[in-house]
Amino acid sequence: MCGRFAFYSPRESVQEYFGVEVPFAFEPRYNVAPSQEVMVIRQQANAQPETEMLKWGLVPFWAKDSEIGSRMINARAETVAEKPAFRQAFKQRRCVILADGFYEWHTEEGRKTPYFISFKVDHPFGMAGLWENWHANDQPPLETCTIITTAASRSISRLHERMPVILDAPTTMDWIQPEREPDALLAMLKSCDDKEIQAWPVRRTVNNPANQGSTLIERAG
Repeated sequence: MCGRFAFYSPRESVQEYFGVEVPFAFEPRYNVAPSQEVMVIRQQANAQPETEMLKWGLVPFWAKDSEIGSRMINARAETVAEKPAFRQAFKQRRCVILADGFYEWHTEEGRKTPYFISFKVDHPFGMAGLWENWHANDQPPLETCTIITTAASRSISRLHERMPVILDAPTTMDWIQPEREPDALLAMLKSCDDKEIQAWPVRRTVNNPANQGSTLIERAG
């Protein structure tokens, strides 16, 4: 599962690493939680890749109301192509959710300790995702997204059994291509190399989504 992450890279870093324009200002965020807006890169048919802010928690196009989004913050890589909530988006509406790291909580002797997990190289990354455009007669259109998770890599599995699918910059552009074959897409949904990532314990102040600031990702003493 991925239920909290951080995204604090400046706009210049995002544009340079991913090769996309970011036509709006945004603030660094160290405690991004479900139901909040998150930055994504997507590519719609016959268009260039674009950055957008979408609500985290996917609402399927067929949903009767938007409340279902609170239960759709993650999609499992093993079933994403088959589950009714995700299969249409998997075929046609893929995106990457931008991050600099994510949190997982490790339980030991009944005590939960949050860990921050990031790349050893200092640059943002994309988490494989899906997006949807939901319409209701009496409400404005709502664009939402979900993060795809897979079995955790060896080093992360000691903290949690799942982790987000992390894509590098070239794979990001492959993932969002509108005409990709399903088998090629599924092959991208794997855990990243342990040699590339690092994790350390952080303070429990991250447990409250209202808390922000760079101190949240500092190693706990």
